Amino acid sequence: MNFAQALADQFSLKTWQTEKVIELIDEGNTIPFIARYRKEAHGSLDDQTLRALSERLEYLRGLEKRREEVRGLIDAAGALTPEVEAALAAASTLAELDDVYRPFRPKRRTRASIAKERGLEPLAEVLLAQRKGVDPIAEAERYVDAEKGVETAEDALAGARDILAESVSDDASLRKRLRVVAMAQSELVSKAANPDEDSVYAQYYDFRQPVRQAAGFRVLAVDRGEREGFLKVSVAFDRERALPIVESVCVRGDNACSEQVRLAAQDAYDRLIFPSLEREIRAALTEQADEAAIKVFRTNLRQLLMQPPVKGKVAVGLDPGYRTGCKVAVVDATGRVLDTGVIYPTHSQAKKDEAARTLRQLITKHGAQVIAIGNGTASRETELFTAEVLASLRAEGKEAPSYMVVSEAGASVYSASKLAAEEFPDYDVTLRSAVSIARRLQDPLAELVKIDPKAIGVGQYQHDMPPKQLGEALGGVVEDCVNSVGVDLNTASPSLLEKVAGVTAAVSKNIVAYREEHGAFQSRAELKKVPKLGPRAFEQCAGFLRVPESRSVLDNTAVHPESYDAAKKLLALCGRSLDDVKAGSLGDLMGDVEKLGFAKAAEQVGVGEPTLRDVVAELLRPGRDPRDELPPPLLRSDVLSMEDLKPGMELTGTVRNVVDFGAFVDIGVHQDGLVHISRICNRFIKHPADVLKVGDVVQVRVLEVDLKKKRISLTMRREGNA
Repeated sequence: MNFAQALADQFSLKTWQTEKVIELIDEGNTIPFIARYRKEAHGSLDDQTLRALSERLEYLRGLEKRREEVRGLIDAAGALTPEVEAALAAASTLAELDDVYRPFRPKRRTRASIAKERGLEPLAEVLLAQRKGVDPIAEAERYVDAEKGVETAEDALAGARDILAESVSDDASLRKRLRVVAMAQSELVSKAANPDEDSVYAQYYDFRQPVRQAAGFRVLAVDRGEREGFLKVSVAFDRERALPIVESVCVRGDNACSEQVRLAAQDAYDRLIFPSLEREIRAALTEQADEAAIKVFRTNLRQLLMQPPVKGKVAVGLDPGYRTGCKVAVVDATGRVLDTGVIYPTHSQAKKDEAARTLRQLITKHGAQVIAIGNGTASRETELFTAEVLASLRAEGKEAPSYMVVSEAGASVYSASKLAAEEFPDYDVTLRSAVSIARRLQDPLAELVKIDPKAIGVGQYQHDMPPKQLGEALGGVVEDCVNSVGVDLNTASPSLLEKVAGVTAAVSKNIVAYREEHGAFQSRAELKKVPKLGPRAFEQCAGFLRVPESRSVLDNTAVHPESYDAAKKLLALCGRSLDDVKAGSLGDLMGDVEKLGFAKAAEQVGVGEPTLRDVVAELLRPGRDPRDELPPPLLRSDVLSMEDLKPGMELTGTVRNVVDFGAFVDIGVHQDGLVHISRICNRFIKHPADVLKVGDVVQVRVLEVDLKKKRISLTMRREGNA
């Protein structure tokens, strides 16, 4: 198979692009490195496209490997005819390959194999020939043999039909035709296993939808309902439409033998083909739903990780709780723990008063500027308590921090992990969680990379996804985000460093060990002294690591060391120097390069035009964080309850999760409200992600509040179009 051509066709790219991408991947280059530092080679494809290409390449190579395995197995059986060879070459999916292999696959003992053991294959051939004037009963009489288990002529005919049915079932082209038709015309059906039993799956107790229209989230819902015993799920396909297709491959004429073949074809469909087809359709629906859900999860995770940090502020982290109290941690602007404690704002009034005094003292003592409140158990009460404390400070004319409720998904997983124990050996599990919550507000990316992405909870049905597929997809997102932002070599944790392109877990620990032994890195070049970090790893990771302490300002940019000479030549060409970069006095460098012409300037300094553009952008803003260009997170100073909400009320909220059917928005009442896809905007959209992303600050209007079910319906549509 020509992989480059296949990828070019699927992704609408030039063959030279896919050829180069395959070459770069096979050389061992990482996706972030290829995306950022080899743009000229592949035509400036972004990291997401490159990762999709890489995943598809892996599938195609697996398909080709399976094709060769099947070819070898069929050849070993002495059945590799030109027709079979052509069918193998034409198979474009694993399912089609399996269809070709089906007739040759060693089978367990079947009704057909038993009939063959009884010597009924010649009778099946006579029936299949469908010659006029042949009496099937008379022919069958010749095969009656009680010792072989053929008691009557009807027994013989039944056995012959079993042989014919299996032969029809093994027809690869027939299965392909039926698969196409069934996917277009069948329906996904679910019924209640026990109609009198209420459950969250009640809307699927009498559900029916064309397979071609089945939404992924509905497929995953009925799959889960079936696993949990609440639903019975099936695929409905009009048998009368299918039988003519099946009969067309084997029934010829209209005589007594043809009737026997027709009966065999019907049996093949009912007993062998449709049950297999139903399983395939269900599996295909689930696979498509999984892929769509993983795509949603991947998109949401990317947006969550890339949320703007609240930099340079002392933060208080509150991990709410009832019985064990609310854990408190104060961290400085760099995330270093300054203070910890436990308060009891949900206990007696005396305990609550004491908690208020403690929180006020911590805020005043450390000059806290922001507060992060975890959204778990007792979050609502803790938020109300915090708002009261802040109001009292403001009433006294004192400065009071703002606060934000942050998702604590995965915080407990992290705090009980080996990684957290190594990072905070002197703190118990609950206090580690409070530290993590504070740091999530300060730098979401640096903190969330410590947690298994599956535990972060910004997807739909993530616990039902294939673990390996989900893990690889989310791991790729984390890697892309970390490398697009860049990592401070002198402050990054091992868990953050190991997400840098080319840095393994072992090397990340070696970097930290070297830093602890020798002090802060003074240049990128010093990385070469780290044990097990060889030239190849240095090439992959150097551009993504920042060294603010370096004498060379280039070490604090995304300019790769291989382009340092080009950067210096460019500056000289424009009458500037690295000192001007450090001083931020480059003037209109971009304009000067445009006057020279990017193509001409690139040729003169010895790099490609895309690399030159990146170099200029980095020189103009050394040490830049792409997240700083995004709108800041929404910090609050007051609090509402669900009881305060009234239809028509307009509020500002933060998008917490985007799913197939809408978006969940935090409006400051502890319970996120749902904006259904139909109420996101005034025009039709295919998916909420087309216009919304996690972290967006949006204006919403309350439509309905259901206090009993704790549901809030919101709209983003303009007045008069809700």
